[in-house]
Amino acid sequence: MKEYINLCQTILEKGEERDDRTGTGVTSYFGVQNRYNLEDTFPLLTTKFLSFRLVLHELLWFISGNTNIKYLIDNNVHIWSAWPYQKFSKENPSNNMSLELFEEKIKNDAPFSKKWGEIGPAYGKQWRDFLGVDQISELLQNLKNNKFSRRHIVTAWNPTETKEMLLPPCHSLFQFYVSSSNELSCQLYQRSGDVFLGIPFNIASYSLLTLIIAKTLGLKPKEFIHVIGDAHIYKNHLKQVKEQISRVPKKLPNVLIKKKYSRLEDYKYEDFELQNYEHWPRIKGKVSV
Repeated sequence: MKEYINLCQTILEKGEERDDRTGTGVTSYFGVQNRYNLEDTFPLLTTKFLSFRLVLHELLWFISGNTNIKYLIDNNVHIWSAWPYQKFSKENPSNNMSLELFEEKIKNDAPFSKKWGEIGPAYGKQWRDFLGVDQISELLQNLKNNKFSRRHIVTAWNPTETKEMLLPPCHSLFQFYVSSSNELSCQLYQRSGDVFLGIPFNIASYSLLTLIIAKTLGLKPKEFIHVIGDAHIYKNHLKQVKEQISRVPKKLPNVLIKKKYSRLEDYKYEDFELQNYEHWPRIKGKVSV
């Protein structure tokens, strides 16, 4: 993952300090592209531990079209809890419920979960129902029937509904490309990227999505290309990022997909196995909401 280390160094060397929506402050650099090989390795960050379990559950959640965090909480995934919790706290200022209790109620109280567990019509909603269009199903059909098309695109950025989303999509549009050798590549445009916490997840998630689609269609995975608009490091992550840069990347792992289905929504957590993951110790950082 030298590409990721180079990205961090570029931002630290060339980025500018800016205020941001969260009030944390960032060092920001605009317009980067990195390429990750998918032919014989899987780009899961090695300069700190990154949970493949979390990446996989989030991706399956997106693919399902679900926008309620109950599925994530039920599977001990807490990466999306802060945004519904923030909304609940703002609308109930006299209620001092902790995040932990909020998550317990999401898990065990169905009416509470239905009302407060939603992130709005983001990601999976747009993938599976963009103004009535199931973009994932259409993508698979188009890849099967017209593999050299330049229209293999899925967009999560729906201007008519962004105001209803707790967090408008950061990874907003992706496109697939099939080579004459039946190799599948994916390019993602990400409008905004938290380089310490978010970007490693995004790299792994869209690489995994490419592997899944390649498996489904009998193609060979080739490359994930990641284009980021505003690539930024939060000020409270500078120490952690510098620690990562000091670490030598380890050999990348592989992902085994044990079964093949005709629909992406049929894949289950048990169908995947991460193999040979060597990594440095975990580095923690606070998410800015």
